[in-house]
Amino acid sequence: MVQMYDDGTYHENNPTWHEEDSPWKAKQIIKIIEKNRLNPQKICEVGCGAGEILNQLSLYFGTDKEFFGYEVSPQAYQLCLTKAKPNLTFQLSNLLSEDTEFFDIVLAIDVFEHIEDYFTFLRKLKNKAQYKIFHIPLDLSVQSVLRCSPILKLRRSVGHIHYFTKETALETLNDTGYKVIDYFYTGNTIDLPNRGWKASLMKIPRKLAFSINNDLAVRVLGGYSLLVLAE
Repeated sequence: MVQMYDDGTYHENNPTWHEEDSPWKAKQIIKIIEKNRLNPQKICEVGCGAGEILNQLSLYFGTDKEFFGYEVSPQAYQLCLTKAKPNLTFQLSNLLSEDTEFFDIVLAIDVFEHIEDYFTFLRKLKNKAQYKIFHIPLDLSVQSVLRCSPILKLRRSVGHIHYFTKETALETLNDTGYKVIDYFYTGNTIDLPNRGWKASLMKIPRKLAFSINNDLAVRVLGGYSLLVLAE
């Protein structure tokens, strides 16, 4: 599974590296930063993909803040380079193996569900910044387990090899030494277009159920991720 990011397999399956979702993801990150009144000067992203999340953040926060992206895929790195500017730089390397400066915030947006030894990844990442922001897909739900095919599709197409509920995601961070400060659900299948006809069909029942009981709706119907601020 690790080789798919180096040998071009992931790029072949996902040529845009989900760049079209980046403005929406950046808005969620801005929301949790501003909600908690953080004022970061140096923001880093591990596994930054095409680099568009950092680009969106740099456009929003302006030139007085610095942004650093780390990516291990050569194909994604080439996309990053088209966005580089004085306050936005990219490295084709593994952040955890680099002797870097200490950042104010490190982002891991849809990352550790791809990593074989994600406990070691999280423990090492903890020392890279004061605050960490995670976006974690909640792939486990009643409907995904009953149907099975959604989980297998995620495994084959985008390389998800670990699957979480809200509870197991938060416990994983707790087990690896993080203090969770804030979190909220994000509805990518609700807010983003072009998720497929099945996701479109599920929008109304998911929104209705979420308005009544968000935890139960996510646990039963799925379609949400979790954005977490931790230190």
